Amino acid sequence: MKVGFYGHVRQYQNIKAEIDANIQKVLMSGGYVQGPMLKQFEKELAEFSGTKHAIGVGNGTDAIWLVLMALGIGAGDEVITHPNTFFATAEAIWIAGATAVFVDCDPKTKCIDPAKIEAAITPKTKAIIPVHLYGQCADMKAIRKIADKHKLMIVEDNAQAFDAAGDGFKIGELSEAATTSFIIQKNLGTFGDSGAIVTNNPEIDKKVRMLHNHGSNARNVHSFGFNSRLDDLHAGILSAKMKHIHAGNDQRRKWAARYTAGFKGAKSFTLPYETPGYRHVFHLYVIETKKPEQRDQLVKFLVDNGVDAKTHYSIAIHKQAGYPWGKGARIVGSMENAERNAATCVSLPMFPELTAEEVDYVIAKVMEWDKKA
Repeated sequence: MKVGFYGHVRQYQNIKAEIDANIQKVLMSGGYVQGPMLKQFEKELAEFSGTKHAIGVGNGTDAIWLVLMALGIGAGDEVITHPNTFFATAEAIWIAGATAVFVDCDPKTKCIDPAKIEAAITPKTKAIIPVHLYGQCADMKAIRKIADKHKLMIVEDNAQAFDAAGDGFKIGELSEAATTSFIIQKNLGTFGDSGAIVTNNPEIDKKVRMLHNHGSNARNVHSFGFNSRLDDLHAGILSAKMKHIHAGNDQRRKWAARYTAGFKGAKSFTLPYETPGYRHVFHLYVIETKKPEQRDQLVKFLVDNGVDAKTHYSIAIHKQAGYPWGKGARIVGSMENAERNAATCVSLPMFPELTAEEVDYVIAKVMEWDKKA
């Protein structure tokens, strides 16, 4: 049996009529950039997120640095985050001109560890970027408490946890803004790349809308800005897909529960942790081998047996060759948990359109390897 990592084509086939209808609507409208479908999607996104504003942008990386720029964060400022995530989180800080400050992740959730944040705060610190990793929210209540104590801002990197929630809070509720990516592999993804920002702050909304459109909020009137816009075709695709996102994430949770039950008794790897009371949407279902040398062995075994397993993210940001040492970044304390996560992570196929037969085949192959490990 072959089990792919992504279900993009299956998803399209399931809701083809809705997606095609929106594409045709955009094509016939003649409004392809900053047109009516974008306005519709931004309204729908704000309503879905429970925020006052939503702005579509070119991609998730742009979303982060545009918010940082809108907040006035740049050269001489520091932004705290963690290194066991996609490179773009730190990259956006560097693009904005600020310094990325890394603290370790929580050993269970793999999200930023709130207990490590205060030791990293200096007079230069302006913001914290918690990443909702693999589909689970960071501890936003604790992070907000720290931010308020030290008069810091929070920008949530929500590229991996669209429709997730914490215990008594929604993403975007306890921050200045939350950003997301709509690249195809995300839980809510378009047929290409794009991103968005949601916020309750009207000043952030106003500034980002100017920055992402050549510094313009009126025709022929410009100031300093960039070109980072979500076009209407992508907005139409996302609008059609968003109607199914909650049900799709519910199905991800069911497959995750099936994986977890099937892996009971495994001796060579640990399972994902779900914080009690939180809604984990399993953008990725990540297991961790107990020994780093086992990780590549397991991935090879699965791929050889038709299971398209992957690693996310196998090199922590501070270990990357492109990591800008010196003024561009600073490490505070041990990165033990982040480095262990990077060295042992294995992502198994996870998408709503999987079948029970496919999930059970993955379980059988993983457990076959476990018995030999």
